Amino acid sequence: QVQLVESGGGLVQAGGSLRLSCAASGRTLSIRAMGWFRQAPGKEREFVAALGWISSRTYYADSVKGRFTISGDNAKNTGYLQMNSLKPEDTAVYYCAAKTRPYYELLRIPQDFDYWGRGTQVTVSS
Repeated sequence: QVQLVESGGGLVQAGGSLRLSCAASGRTLSIRAMGWFRQAPGKEREFVAALGWISSRTYYADSVKGRFTISGDNAKNTGYLQMNSLKPEDTAVYYCAAKTRPYYELLRIPQDFDYWGRGTQVTVSS
């Protein structure tokens, strides 16, 4: 089992920045990738970014490419999502997810991840 706890959400004005953190505990050695998803009211959960925990390969949704940066600290078992140039449409609950199954290519869908945090609210005002 892997437990994930997100932090760092909040209210920010458009154009501002936030840094989300995801602290992992439990069977952290089993983590193969860490991802971030978000879900706005009335919408489906959507992929934001992911990081290969060993390869350090990064994946981004087109909507956040160039504005968000995903990173991780293996020694601290913590992942990060640096969000810059935030827009009102970035408003959502942001979820951290961990993938423990082996993969060849990371699928950018919720079903591809095995463990989830409870989420942290990000609100961007215009």
